[in-house]
Amino acid sequence: MSVIDKKHPERYDTPKEPFALNIENLSNFVYDMQHCIKCKGCYWVDHTYMPGMKHSVRCPSNLWKEFDSYGAFGKMRIGLKLEKNEIEWSDHLLELIYADPLCGACDVGCKRNLDLEVGLTLEALRVKAVQDGAGPLPVHKDITSDIFETGNCYGAKKDRRAWMDDSVRPAEKADIMYFVGCSSSYENTGIASAVTKVLQSAQIPYMLMEDETCCGNIVFSVGLVEEARKIAEKNVEKVRKSGAKVLMTGCAECYRMWKVDYPKLLNIRTEDLGFEVKHFIEVAEEALTAGKLNLVHPVSQRIAYHDACNVSRNCDPWEPYEGERGWMGMVEPRLARRRGRHGLYEQARTLLHAIPGIDLAEMPRMKENSLCCAGGRGTKQAFPELAEFAARDRLEEVKYVGAEAVVSACPWCKSNFSETADKDGEDIGILDIAELLAMAVETAEK
Repeated sequence: MSVIDKKHPERYDTPKEPFALNIENLSNFVYDMQHCIKCKGCYWVDHTYMPGMKHSVRCPSNLWKEFDSYGAFGKMRIGLKLEKNEIEWSDHLLELIYADPLCGACDVGCKRNLDLEVGLTLEALRVKAVQDGAGPLPVHKDITSDIFETGNCYGAKKDRRAWMDDSVRPAEKADIMYFVGCSSSYENTGIASAVTKVLQSAQIPYMLMEDETCCGNIVFSVGLVEEARKIAEKNVEKVRKSGAKVLMTGCAECYRMWKVDYPKLLNIRTEDLGFEVKHFIEVAEEALTAGKLNLVHPVSQRIAYHDACNVSRNCDPWEPYEGERGWMGMVEPRLARRRGRHGLYEQARTLLHAIPGIDLAEMPRMKENSLCCAGGRGTKQAFPELAEFAARDRLEEVKYVGAEAVVSACPWCKSNFSETADKDGEDIGILDIAELLAMAVETAEK
């Protein structure tokens, strides 16, 4: 035995404890909650990328209310008490847990230094709230009830394909299945029309899902895992039976749900779904690179691109993990951390740079450091003030770089930005990237 071994035998004799990346048991994340040191790396943009004090915060919840419990570092301490049943649920405690868009900024911020599983802990807290009979919030119960009854989060009774006109020409059978999603089917129908227009311009065959229903994003996000699992099983089976090789969506929320949370719920790897999950910007960028997509119509605007959370830091592929944790938190087998490296950062920018006349202005908070608009995952419905606050702060950043319009790849971002800009009387263009691309292919289609 070496000298070091004699001095520190506990390093090798410490019992290993089993753990798994399973959000249905909050105890899996006790280590992570205990080892949060309140460095606030989850709150501030990393100093390496921070251009100054203006626009330097990446956590919308804690920026909205500057009390520790609204930040991840506060919720990690609350979680320790909840895991031991040392505090009781209350309306205010539920607010602290749910007033959070689960945007992933805290998770990638922490993994820059400590590799704690902050994002999964926050999800597990909501599951715990449901398990204890305290959650979800009343407004979330209404929304999820609408989803179960009507198949969409709006409770709409009308045909989900009412957005389609004669110009939309899906194939009976194709390698790509376009999953439209609730927002693009009912509220932001222009996005669905734009997506199909671009696909048809690039001569990319696509089919639509028969009897498409909600992906279950809000159901999962508020902690109703059993109900979300049933939705996942049903939707995954539909794609497998269709023979589609790619499930494509134009919604960032749907993209994360299909690519990350379905495998999480089904306890499989993303690659074991039986098909690829792609966002529209991936398919469009591939078509552009292959010379199939011709962006010829000029769009003369200075724009800012908003990296929606779920096509950026939140969309790394999922892989189940079970192992043991020992001395200093070391785990066996080795664990590949999800650090936001698989975000679709360059695809959108490649497309935007290819549009004649576009002047792309990058905001100080960009890519994995982007500020969430707080419009998704049930946040806007339960906390409209938070969503409005976050969108307003982001729109100030758009003006800060002198952009005329902000472009995103998520209909929920578009809705939140649009409503906030209208309320404030801001003359800022709000566009989805599919709509911008559809403008650029217009001449090519004539």
